[in-house]
Amino acid sequence: QVQLVESGGGLVQPGGSLRLSCAASGNTFGINVMGWYRQAPGKQRELAALITSGGIANYADSVKGRFTISRDNAKNTVSLQMNSLKPEDTAVYFCYTGRFGSVYWGQGTQVTVSS
Repeated sequence: QVQLVESGGGLVQPGGSLRLSCAASGNTFGINVMGWYRQAPGKQRELAALITSGGIANYADSVKGRFTISRDNAKNTVSLQMNSLKPEDTAVYFCYTGRFGSVYWGQGTQVTVSS
């Protein structure tokens, strides 16, 4: 089993920045992709960004140029730097990872972008 714990959510004004972090613990051997999904009220969960163990990142079109994902393989952590935040970025952000065909999720952290 892998446990994921997120931190860093909160309330920010439009145009502001937040940094989300996620730490994996437990049986972390073999973790490959790590990333962030988000779910806005009344909407389906959607991918925001992911990064492979080799450092290749992919982003949703809606966050390209504003969000940057990074990871530390030695510490089993993944971070999401979110800049130029918009009200439509408001959502619960979930950290996830995959290991030998299983997917693990964090509990989610709320990000609210509002003036």
